[in-house]
Amino acid sequence: MTLVEIAGLLALNLMLSLATMTGLWALSRRWSGVGFIDAAWPATMALLAGVSFLVTDGDPMRKGLLLWLVVIWAAPQAWRRLSRAARAGADARYAAVAERAAAGRNRSRVELLLFFLPQGALAWLVALPVQLGQVDFIPAVGWLGWTGAVLAVAGIALEGLGSLKTHPAPVAAPAGGMRRWLRRPEYLGDLAVWWGLLLIAAETAPGQAAIIGPVFLTFVLAHWAKTENPRRERDGG
Repeated sequence: MTLVEIAGLLALNLMLSLATMTGLWALSRRWSGVGFIDAAWPATMALLAGVSFLVTDGDPMRKGLLLWLVVIWAAPQAWRRLSRAARAGADARYAAVAERAAAGRNRSRVELLLFFLPQGALAWLVALPVQLGQVDFIPAVGWLGWTGAVLAVAGIALEGLGSLKTHPAPVAAPAGGMRRWLRRPEYLGDLAVWWGLLLIAAETAPGQAAIIGPVFLTFVLAHWAKTENPRRERDGG
């Protein structure tokens, strides 16, 4: 694909991501809650991978790895988060932020601008490896790509194990280094998945530009791990 075609792919996916989130925002007005947006985040990433799979002519093996690994990662995450939202109703954290931000303005519009559209843009950003990694036909998947696949599979397993916790870890005094991360193994799992997907994509020149996605995700999860508190634990964040 030429640079113009790659730009067109990214623009198409961005518009699709934003349109999906706008549609979900419209549904949220009827459902009286935005907690299900957490389920839409991984599902949107899988959708972007699927669209890229259909419209690109890259190496079939690499395309298959990127698509199916992200689908296997996203499907259980979306299901768990949607089930949790259905059980618990509206997410208290989202409701509190929306209430403060609205301050007399149209709350529904605030939710669109504050939650849904940013989530669509950020899902597109983090999912860059599964978009740009499908563009080039050469080279074939090599040792770096297979290493990335193993890392992604390990991350999927680690994220799944972390999600099996029936009770949040006890909140103790702030701990440094890996102890923070080990309290939330699903964070480590997510990072392993997306850095693994990047390694698969990075064997191609366009895929190397996708590094911004995993870097951004690492920054976000590192911030969450650093600022964990009892309220976040109780709310399931």
